Amino acid sequence: MEYNFKAIEERWQQYWREQDVYRVTEDATRPPYYVLDMFPYPSGAGLHVGHPLGYIASDIFARYKRLRGFNVLHPMGYDAFGLPAEQYAIQTGQHPEITTEENIRRYREQLERIGFSFDWSRELRTSDPEYYKWTQWVFIRLFHSYYNNVDGKAKPIAELVAYFEEYGTSDLNVAQSEELCFSSEEWKSWSRKKQSEVLMNYRLAYLGETMVNWCAALGTVLANDEVSDGVSVRGGHPVEQKKMLQWCLRVSAYAGRLIDSLETLEWSDSLKESQRNWIGKSEGAEVHFPLLDEAGKEREESLTVFTTRADTIYGVTFMVLAPESDYVAKVTTPEQAQAVEEYLAATRRRTERDRMSDKRVSGVFSGSYAKNPLTGEVISIWISDYVLAGYGTGAVMAVPAHDSRDFAFARHFGLPIIQVVVPEGEEATDPAEWTESKDSKAGVLINSGFLTGLSVKDAIAKMKEYVREANLGRVRTNYRLRDAIFSRQRYWGEPFPIYYDAEGMPQTISDDALPLCLPEVDKFLPTADGQPPLGRAENWCTSEGFPYELSTMPGFAGSSAYYLRYMDPHNDSALVAPEKNAYWRHVDLYVGGAEHATGHLIYSRFWNKFLFDLGLIVEDEPFRKLVNQGMIQGRSNFVYRIKNTNTFVSLGLKEQYDTTPIHVDVNIVSNDQLDLEAFKAWRPEYATADFILEDGKYICGWAVEKMSKSMYNVVNPDMIVERYGADTLRLYEMFLGPLEQSKPWDTNGIDGVHRFLRKFWGLFY
Repeated sequence: MEYNFKAIEERWQQYWREQDVYRVTEDATRPPYYVLDMFPYPSGAGLHVGHPLGYIASDIFARYKRLRGFNVLHPMGYDAFGLPAEQYAIQTGQHPEITTEENIRRYREQLERIGFSFDWSRELRTSDPEYYKWTQWVFIRLFHSYYNNVDGKAKPIAELVAYFEEYGTSDLNVAQSEELCFSSEEWKSWSRKKQSEVLMNYRLAYLGETMVNWCAALGTVLANDEVSDGVSVRGGHPVEQKKMLQWCLRVSAYAGRLIDSLETLEWSDSLKESQRNWIGKSEGAEVHFPLLDEAGKEREESLTVFTTRADTIYGVTFMVLAPESDYVAKVTTPEQAQAVEEYLAATRRRTERDRMSDKRVSGVFSGSYAKNPLTGEVISIWISDYVLAGYGTGAVMAVPAHDSRDFAFARHFGLPIIQVVVPEGEEATDPAEWTESKDSKAGVLINSGFLTGLSVKDAIAKMKEYVREANLGRVRTNYRLRDAIFSRQRYWGEPFPIYYDAEGMPQTISDDALPLCLPEVDKFLPTADGQPPLGRAENWCTSEGFPYELSTMPGFAGSSAYYLRYMDPHNDSALVAPEKNAYWRHVDLYVGGAEHATGHLIYSRFWNKFLFDLGLIVEDEPFRKLVNQGMIQGRSNFVYRIKNTNTFVSLGLKEQYDTTPIHVDVNIVSNDQLDLEAFKAWRPEYATADFILEDGKYICGWAVEKMSKSMYNVVNPDMIVERYGADTLRLYEMFLGPLEQSKPWDTNGIDGVHRFLRKFWGLFY
């Protein structure tokens, strides 16, 4: 009998659908096993051949566990909110819900054709109001909670209010944006509005001023990966660093627990290390450097720095502030004000990622000085973009002899360099002759007062003790992990369940009023006065007339607890029923890309720990075992846009211009030659593009990289399934190489896999 894969696959896929073969319910007689894939964003391009790689692997394992007698939960859904759908809506006027629905229908068809054993009765999408009702519900509880460091868990904000009324901030040990000091009498004397503002310093969901990547043309905040070379990836619009009032989540409160419980997880060592580095635990000390006035006398104010190397304080010869630091305004003198403002303006056009990767030295003198608390030396205070405001205090004590960036800065601006550590058995050398800073991780202290002669390890311990005893600061643990910016000035996202009362104070709506659904708007653009798109909605307010929040939640909001909702997707009275959560408990096998290590996987763990603290779920961690499938890579093409123009220069001529590389759809490129008319028709912003050609042709650049919709290098699996069948596609992707490794897509071997299946079929039929 001929191997008629089309007839075979259509017959059995129809049978699975009609018989609901993969629907699962809780069964106390069988052990549960939860297999989950990171759900896709449903773009208009549909699935490419890279997407099924992880899905195929997890599906094989789900089928295996079923055959072993396990009750397997294997669901699928869609991460349906996002900027691409909104940008398409802006361009076409079509509501994002319509395009998202069409895209989801397409994804569902593709997934079913590949033959996955998903329980489709549990299908969900983050843009469904019945789903994001629970995202809003969790946000309300975050707003009404704070983190108690003594108990090591989240607790109701009402308990903190009661503490303030009794004790003020005396002996308070909680997660907070900044250390405040007030008495119970002061607290009780404040107005409701003042108390509300103070509580924002402690809430787990709070309004706070933070530096963001602001794109005026798009009217929204952009994530770092949405910005390249100071312009937006979508559209090439200018982006600047701007301080804005945003909703934030106090993820930093959980930093210690997020690191500690990594040891309990079956994750790869590399991914665990990525999270440890991202969270960035540092043991060190905060040290106060007194500020000096014009006469050289100490002011009441001081600069506080966090350092892991307090032992090198004798080598501090200047201080550096992050451009965003609140200290900048306090130390900038009138004489330096213009120079400082010009430098700050230039810095705003660069993202933090750009600043960290760029090794060029830049900075400006503030005009002020501080005093080294150990040596008494007067040291200058500078501002430079190599210091970031989000880590430590946003101020660093510069030890140029033993830090490469401090060394480069000192050399550039002619600042002193003092060596304070030498390798054991070696003599000090003249820093004027150095070409780079010296390592200080091990060795002996020199030129360091009472620390001279001590090993680095002993000197660190002794200096920490001295800082504490001499009241120069305090010993503390610091984390690099920052609070998550949780608001976007966009339309296509979850509305915040927040309104503003008569005094302008944010209040949460009642649970009974959930979901707060997205309103209709005439356009998906910001308003004329710069408000987010929700500012266009009519009657976007409570029945009493109080206005709702105009920002929406970010893309990661809906994916932060979706694994819990799969356990009980149709429950309209709880995120997940206690008995169902107690049965499934956690995800046993989670499959997805390693690129989510410092985003989704951090936020999901944070949400899970918070819900665990509230006693709403039984497990502290969401994903027991995690497998990162490698990427199936594609061959990408690039065009090169001359900056601040709509002119594109061919590959061989691009070195003559200042250009930005932009991915282009590989389907309008042949042998690296761009179809110019197809390019103009591809996207509206390129309709009037000009070109600088070589030999009458536009030649594109190329690279082998991740196959991705955003890189326009996708290969559609439908073509493979149509020609060879789903089993051939599944088997071929498993034969490409080890699951965790990246590999290029190459169909040269697919005929061999198909012949194998025909021969295997022939053994029985």
